[in-house]
Amino acid sequence: MRDVMKQPGRDLLKPEERAAISPEQPLAQRFDAVRAMTRALAEPLTAEDCQVQSMPDASPVKWHLAHTTWFFETFVLERFDPAHRPFDPAFRELFNSYYQGVGPQHPRPRRGLVTRPTLQAVLRYRREVDAKVLALLAQDPAQAERDALIELGLQHEQQHQELILTDVKHLLSCNPLLPTYRDGWPLVTVSPAPAQWIGFAGGLVKIGHDGTGFAFDNEMPRHDALLAPFELADRLVTNAEYLEFIRDDGYRRAELWLSLGWDAVQAEGWQAPLYWQRDGDCWRVFTLHGLVDVDPWTPVCHLSLFEADAYARWAGARLPTEREWEHAVQTCAAPLHDANLLESGALHPLPLARESRPGGLAQAFGDVWEWTSSSYDPYPGFKAAAGAIGEYNGKFMCSQYVLRGGSCATPASHIRATYRNFFPPAARWQFSGLRLAR
Repeated sequence: MRDVMKQPGRDLLKPEERAAISPEQPLAQRFDAVRAMTRALAEPLTAEDCQVQSMPDASPVKWHLAHTTWFFETFVLERFDPAHRPFDPAFRELFNSYYQGVGPQHPRPRRGLVTRPTLQAVLRYRREVDAKVLALLAQDPAQAERDALIELGLQHEQQHQELILTDVKHLLSCNPLLPTYRDGWPLVTVSPAPAQWIGFAGGLVKIGHDGTGFAFDNEMPRHDALLAPFELADRLVTNAEYLEFIRDDGYRRAELWLSLGWDAVQAEGWQAPLYWQRDGDCWRVFTLHGLVDVDPWTPVCHLSLFEADAYARWAGARLPTEREWEHAVQTCAAPLHDANLLESGALHPLPLARESRPGGLAQAFGDVWEWTSSSYDPYPGFKAAAGAIGEYNGKFMCSQYVLRGGSCATPASHIRATYRNFFPPAARWQFSGLRLAR
């Protein structure tokens, strides 16, 4: 990768980059592949694109490139490489996100003001740290504690790959020129698939990760959960269905909204999902491919928890709990390899065609993160890891809600049925949508 980013317009992923990264690959090979994917996501951008921060919740791409490198330097090289010397001592604070156990952090809302180090310097930082980590793996290919931290770093980087795309989308939407991140529109005309309900008997079920393979600490321990009988819609809610909610004055009917949600509607002036704009009698939406007409059969996305909950109430249904979602997906979800995830290159939710509809739950993985009605709480018996690594998930178990299933920007090797994503209920810039329950 050259120090200067290429101009927008190239294909996002080369054919060899589209292959899903597999847990069966040797750790060094996966390390190289994940790090290369992050660079590939940044390549369509200019240096100016990589510098700017569009809102406090988003971060500049340059910061993502540096912070994911900081993770490996701080938690791997400082601990396991006796000869390591910091690339730049100032980076310890500058690119620390929220690890109080490591030290102070540069304020998150002001990351876009960090014009130095330059993008070229950050890319050199990545290359140096990559070389040192790969040298460690070559010297001793099996060291359990070190390898577990490298694995955590790779999973952490895959989270930031999705954040790069969501943050860039928000950034480009703020530009009056409405530039594209990637040329080429992925949608084709489909025969729509009417939603159907799938019933589940409930009872005592197992929830959480069983400890086989990688999982974040918040997915464990595996435990029993008691479910009443319930039903889930077999597909995601579409733009056409959400448009009916809008046309029925959904954003002007206080009785449909949670109190804090109604406050947000009034304060923010919400009238439609994020990135939608009215064009006469039609609606258009900004995407990573530019401004396009709202496609009726595509899953609706960029909804807050408040909007998803209001729509479900309007539709005479509700949001699923995360336990219902996980049990249902473990029982009858379509295969993960058929999902619209990052490797598909679509970078946008895709409509579900009637003729290609699988049995069971469709679109359970990919397309959009699905809001649940579950607050982000610890599982029974949860215990955060010792030290700064323990700050990764546990300390955010307050005032957040759980989303499940991944999105069109989620790497395939990063998602699983037990994965618990979480955001504040007003967050809209992620690829977030909903599936109905009753």
